[in-house]
Amino acid sequence: MEVELLSQQQALARQRVDIASIFAEHHVGLVRLALIMVGDQATAEDVVQEAFARTHAGWSRLRDADKALAYVRSAVLNGCRSVLRRRATVFRRPVPYEPPVWSAESAALLGEERREVLLALRELPRRQREALTLRYYFDLSDHEIAETMGVNASTARSTIARGLAALGRALGEES
Repeated sequence: MEVELLSQQQALARQRVDIASIFAEHHVGLVRLALIMVGDQATAEDVVQEAFARTHAGWSRLRDADKALAYVRSAVLNGCRSVLRRRATVFRRPVPYEPPVWSAESAALLGEERREVLLALRELPRRQREALTLRYYFDLSDHEIAETMGVNASTARSTIARGLAALGRALGEES
């Protein structure tokens, strides 16, 4: 009985360490992902915090602990989708996207080209925007993108290709 109780305590400690280490290593990057998707810092932090809280609560149901990061990434994307859906129902009119500006210095450094790319990226369909963000902002492989989005690797590749083509057209670039 004592050995069983000890092993349960060790498993619980391992669980805390795993979630804590994932949080420590990937929190900032996941907030950036959410920030690109939802457009404001506070909501992005809330989405990531909720994703980690739900992952922690459901840790025992996670079949493969090695895939916890992919699970958290998917949870962040799903949280962003929920936020955007709620916003769409509240604001039945299109709101122009303004990149976040935290200070006068960052506003001065935010170039017009970057603003145009972010605006064009915002106009893409949700799945293309997610795929391009995961590829070019997080440098994930096709397999990791597919796992995060819950699709096949070939679907992820074609979504990226279509997204790049649409982004090029929106920016007026020749192919």
